[in-house]
Amino acid sequence: MVFTLYGVWLPTALSVPKVGGNGSMLCAIRRNAHVNFVFKSHSHSWKIFAGKSSDSLFQSSAATASDKVLVPGIENEETLLPTDESEIAEIASDDSQMSGDVESSEMGHGTKFDARDNFIFEKNGSEAIAVEVSASDVEMTSSASYESVSGGDLESSELDGLNVDPSDRAFDQNHGEAIIGNDSTPVALLDGDAPQVEVEKLSAVLYETIGDESERVRNQGVPPPGTGQNIYEIDSTLSNYRGHLDYRYEQYKRTREEIDKYEGGLEQFSRGYEKFGFTRSETGITYREWAPGAKSTTLIGDFNNWNPEATVMSCNEFGIWEIFLPNGADGSPAIPHGSRVKIRMETPSGIKDSIPAWIKFSIQAPREIPYNGIYYDPPEEEKFVFTHPRPKKPKSLRIYESHIGMSSKEPVTNTYANFRDEVLPRIKRLGYNAVQIMAIQEHSYYASFGYHVTNFFAPSSRFGTPEDLKSLIDKAHELGLLVLMDIVHSHASNNTLDGLNMFDGTDTCYFHSGARGYHWMWDSRLFNYGHWEVLRFLLSNARWWLDEYKFDGFRFDGVTSMMYTHHGLQVAFTGNYNEYFGFSTDVDAMVYLMLVNDLIHALFPEAITIGEDVSGMPTFCIPVQGGGVGFDYRLHMAVADKWIDILKKRDEDWQMGDIVYSLTNRRWKEKCVVYAESHDQALVGDKTIAFWLMDKDMYDFMALDRPSTPLIDRGLALHKMIRLVTMGLGGEGYLNFMGNEFGHPEWIDFPRGEQILPDGRIIPGNNYSYDKCRRRFDLGDADYLRYHGLQEFDQAMQHVEEKYGFMTSEHQYISRKDEGDKIIVFERGDLVFVFNFHWNSSYSDYRVGCLKEGKYKVVLDTDDPLYGGYSRISHEAEHFTSEGLYDGRPHSFLVYAPCRTAVVYALVDGEMETCVTSDVVSVK
Repeated sequence: MVFTLYGVWLPTALSVPKVGGNGSMLCAIRRNAHVNFVFKSHSHSWKIFAGKSSDSLFQSSAATASDKVLVPGIENEETLLPTDESEIAEIASDDSQMSGDVESSEMGHGTKFDARDNFIFEKNGSEAIAVEVSASDVEMTSSASYESVSGGDLESSELDGLNVDPSDRAFDQNHGEAIIGNDSTPVALLDGDAPQVEVEKLSAVLYETIGDESERVRNQGVPPPGTGQNIYEIDSTLSNYRGHLDYRYEQYKRTREEIDKYEGGLEQFSRGYEKFGFTRSETGITYREWAPGAKSTTLIGDFNNWNPEATVMSCNEFGIWEIFLPNGADGSPAIPHGSRVKIRMETPSGIKDSIPAWIKFSIQAPREIPYNGIYYDPPEEEKFVFTHPRPKKPKSLRIYESHIGMSSKEPVTNTYANFRDEVLPRIKRLGYNAVQIMAIQEHSYYASFGYHVTNFFAPSSRFGTPEDLKSLIDKAHELGLLVLMDIVHSHASNNTLDGLNMFDGTDTCYFHSGARGYHWMWDSRLFNYGHWEVLRFLLSNARWWLDEYKFDGFRFDGVTSMMYTHHGLQVAFTGNYNEYFGFSTDVDAMVYLMLVNDLIHALFPEAITIGEDVSGMPTFCIPVQGGGVGFDYRLHMAVADKWIDILKKRDEDWQMGDIVYSLTNRRWKEKCVVYAESHDQALVGDKTIAFWLMDKDMYDFMALDRPSTPLIDRGLALHKMIRLVTMGLGGEGYLNFMGNEFGHPEWIDFPRGEQILPDGRIIPGNNYSYDKCRRRFDLGDADYLRYHGLQEFDQAMQHVEEKYGFMTSEHQYISRKDEGDKIIVFERGDLVFVFNFHWNSSYSDYRVGCLKEGKYKVVLDTDDPLYGGYSRISHEAEHFTSEGLYDGRPHSFLVYAPCRTAVVYALVDGEMETCVTSDVVSVK
């Protein structure tokens, strides 16, 4: 996470400021550091200092009557911060000493200080912030932006110790000075006459450690609903459906109002896991469960020898059952950590033993069919402690979709620990900035790919313990990777033994009754989003994964099924608005989606939500305050299906306009995550792009020491082109399923036995084999195989996007879709993309239009021999533009466009300008 303060970037999550009664604020972080920055807010000006850190910012926290806060060693030591108004956060450093008097002194390594009364802070609402940073982490970065100080000219002088242009100083020399010492420690001073500068808010949201996050979130509310009218400004056509949309928003507001009235607000309502399930206090354990259909209930398990008479529960008028189990005489909990537990209920359909709905962990014992709930409350010394802050939300999202269990190259079920140690570094190296993990929520049926969830609050025990999962996420954060969870709130497993189905003996607990509560294609149960306790359960579930496990967001599965009573089944969406806003829309589900997005973005502002929607629902990615559903991204699902349709055709029948239209057909102001293929195409019964292109030749002709075939040559070329044009035109985010980056040769087939259907038909099994339930990463790594070239290209593509940010560039222009030449040319940012899909025609001196004049050079080339190409493009060539209108562009340049090749050209001068426009001091 990076924080900009007058050009100083602080890439760390800092501890929460201690806020006094008068609004004053003081915070500090602990680092192995030698630099303190102190900022003063007085008369709308700030002062920034650097020097050696101290063991304690203040010598004492005793209270005295004073109007000022004193930092010792700067001014007289009589005045100290009153503790009845502010708590002082300690700065701890084992190897640092108090810097002492800084009055006109040298503070080591050439760092100059110009001290006045700058460390004295008035109590009238100003903020005093002390931030400790390692001097060794400071460096100049040319690509960053900052808020510059207005007023006066910049002084041109030598900045000793850093390799920077002195003209890039961010501080007005008329109001202070910036001195850089030999230890690369930045120092900047602004006096009280400096003009007002807008700095990023030094709020508790930013200045905290990852461990402090939960407490901050608890003390943070969800803003009240907005007007819900912004959607009509974005799309005036929606005004024709104002009745439906306004009704939807009114239902959302009414639900918010009722939650505020009866539950104390959405923040408290979403902490259902602190009330339901097992909760521990100093005196004992309380267990609560919502089971309105049960006639009687009792808690059973290892702790009471499964005696149903030992712990009988009582019920209130809302169908909530409860029991309190006091600690033992020695203070030990009544239920030991790791004990098996279940709830036994007398129900309308008989006696039923169920795993508690809010269980935090469940396991399947060897040679047993049912799962058991596990009371999970490890001692403090066994709990994992997060140490790395969440990475800052990237502007463009590049997602590596993954599954823990099948992520090993061996035919085994992989673990959280192995994924952490072996797969995460691979994802980082490949250039992705986010990992999306499937099948986290516990699911009894492994072959369901994690989509038939049985225990919503429990991480799958197949892969390890909850602490192992936390360790994985913390490691991802250390690597700078976001971790997104594939969350399933669209349906639940039909399993009555381990899951929520028929939980209390009725089909209405959590779900709609009858046909409305059953998804006939998925064979699963459908939630009743209009029920109070279902809302509590699902909202709390989303928050639980963000808060307890530090996930950075979600990919919501099956949202199309949620939004319509027909669930999108046997419906062809044409884009007609009547398909979205009518009686087939499930307004209760829409309200839930608005609530969960509202909750997530209010409590976790950096969190990302992606909705899997194939229908193209308008307003899907517009904030809830403006009347939208609130997702950050829509999963652009139609593109993958389109590629399959195209791959079934001859090359001669590929239409350039059709490809461009399919990739760009998305709603204005609503972001999309696009993919050429995901896990869906990798499943048994389907075919990946690589298999569509190369088929069985992949098994015999992928070694570099053997001759290739026309099918392999075509497949390798088009595999790269398809992925690049998809990323280049398809959206603001990109997704790839693990292994597909190098054209994984085999499908996914989970271990399974023979299955006999109710009608007597038999579905053959695979003898519970794991051979096809793994990812052969060794194929992509082997430099003697052609898979390696595909992997190298995918890696280069990710890094080009990282450098140029073309997916989120505001400038996008498609200048050519030539059906005869089979050429597509488009611009994104300062890049020009040229695709030649022709099967045998290459074009020399081919003119392509562009917006900006200057010199262009190749930055990515699918024909590079490193990527399995034939080196027909010169990377040394310089392409200079000519004036004159061409393809609707004011400038143009000449290129060589070989057949079945894509080349990306970058404006060299524009690149240099972008990089050196605003040099700032940054910390990595």
